[in-house]
Amino acid sequence: MPRSHRRRPERPREDSLDRLIAGWKRTEMRGGVEWYVQPLTAAQAQKEYTCPGCSGLVLPGTAHLVVWRADGVLGDAADLAGRRHWHNGCWKRN
Repeated sequence: MPRSHRRRPERPREDSLDRLIAGWKRTEMRGGVEWYVQPLTAAQAQKEYTCPGCSGLVLPGTAHLVVWRADGVLGDAADLAGRRHWHNGCWKRN
C-alpha cells in the first residue's frame, strides 16, 4: 500500500508554564500559605537542584517534589518562576 504524503496538522506546543499548571498536582497549606505540590518521578528528574529544606542536592534520577505558591499576588507566571525542588522527606518535615 502506498504511503500517504499528506502533512499531518501540527499540534500546538505548550510552554513549560502550561505543562506544569496542567500536570498532576495537589495543593497543601503550610503556615497559612497555599502551595502547589507536584511530584516528579526518578525518570522525570533530569537536572540537579538544591533542596531548600536541607540545602542538599537533589540529584538527577531522584524522585522529588516541585513546590510553588498557589496564592501569590504576582500571578501564576511569577509563582511558577519561584518554584523549588524539595526532597520528599524534607517537604514532609517542613
